[in-house]
Amino acid sequence: MGESLRAVGWARSLPLHSEVKTAREWARGHLETLPWAGDASEVVDDVLLTVSELVTNAHVHADSSAQLVMTWDEQCLHVAVHDSSAALPTPQPPSDERPGGRGMFLVDALADDWEARPCHDGKMVIACFRPPPAGQHEG
Repeated sequence: MGESLRAVGWARSLPLHSEVKTAREWARGHLETLPWAGDASEVVDDVLLTVSELVTNAHVHADSSAQLVMTWDEQCLHVAVHDSSAALPTPQPPSDERPGGRGMFLVDALADDWEARPCHDGKMVIACFRPPPAGQHEG
């Protein structure tokens, strides 16, 4: 018999006018339950900034509620945000000519990997974070 995949996950709906801070605090609470989070504060910070950016994108650019799902499969923490817009995001470098538009540029820099997938009712943006191997956490 093959190996089974073990995973734990959490989901939260964030209505359009909810504060992004609510998403970060919710995510932080669940991150604190993961065995590596206490020793990998840089990864935790990267995840929380990514949560902020993806939820902000859903609220501001998609004018949509955000469905936030985090899944830890013992290799990667997957952070996924679904919104109702079919427009897929692309990273854009910072520019003095526009005040925003840096969210996916940041996600691209922070996450180990990310992708955007169209869905029948919008899109899903998924970022993957791999914590340092045990014994190689920040000290």
